[in-house]
Amino acid sequence: MKKTIFSLVLLGTIGFMNAQLNLGNITKAAGKGVSALTFTNADAVKLSKESVDWMDKNNPVAGPKDPYTVRLNKLFAKHKSQDGLNLNYKVYKVKDINAFACADGSVRVFSSLMDIMTNDELLAVIGHEIGHVKNEDTKDAIKSAYLKAAALDAASASSKTVATLNDSQLGQMANAIMDASHSKKQESEADTYSYDFMKANGYNVVGAYTAFKKLALLSEGSQQSGFQKMFNSHPDSAKRAEAIKKRAEKDGLWKDPGTVTLPTAKLTK
Repeated sequence: MKKTIFSLVLLGTIGFMNAQLNLGNITKAAGKGVSALTFTNADAVKLSKESVDWMDKNNPVAGPKDPYTVRLNKLFAKHKSQDGLNLNYKVYKVKDINAFACADGSVRVFSSLMDIMTNDELLAVIGHEIGHVKNEDTKDAIKSAYLKAAALDAASASSKTVATLNDSQLGQMANAIMDASHSKKQESEADTYSYDFMKANGYNVVGAYTAFKKLALLSEGSQQSGFQKMFNSHPDSAKRAEAIKKRAEKDGLWKDPGTVTLPTAKLTK
């Protein structure tokens, strides 16, 4: 499987994927294409929901009483309706360290990310993902992926209707979602959204700083045991952390967290 960016997907996705997450076999899209001008928000929501439904069926999802689900619900139960968005959250119990969000409001957090992030850091990561949805970056990403797949069948690329995808094509779209990347501007805007989300809700904005510091540590070769490099196509995590620190200092919200290190045991709260 190819490495991907979520954005978190956060950080639309923030990191990378490895072979454990089941995205199916990548096959040539046989469905009809759709022009960029006719791709609507409804199209993005439709394709996103179908792809996420496929991923939910093909990956281990934490049950309602699972400690990971309980923890996530405690953090985000009140944010299912956030900034005009209807969001739904689930945990994938996989070794990958990632999170992602889609145009339909689906937010998926991976258990291995939760293992290394404090609650404040998770709030920052998922706030970033929500930012990508609110800013319609996820729409742009799935549109691009869909058009690229459709271009493989040039003869059918003139259709103005989004095709109904079969199971194999849904697997391809799922991979495309995870393989999508955002521009530096989009990442910066999602960082800003995350900070504002934290500040507006009275959360500790320093969590955004320490989250990026941990991602920077993960990107260092000496720190990768058990992890793959995160944010491999993202702006430098250390620089993003410093940008958050400067804003927190300006807002009078900075509290020195001390030296940031990767935990040696799973974080459960």
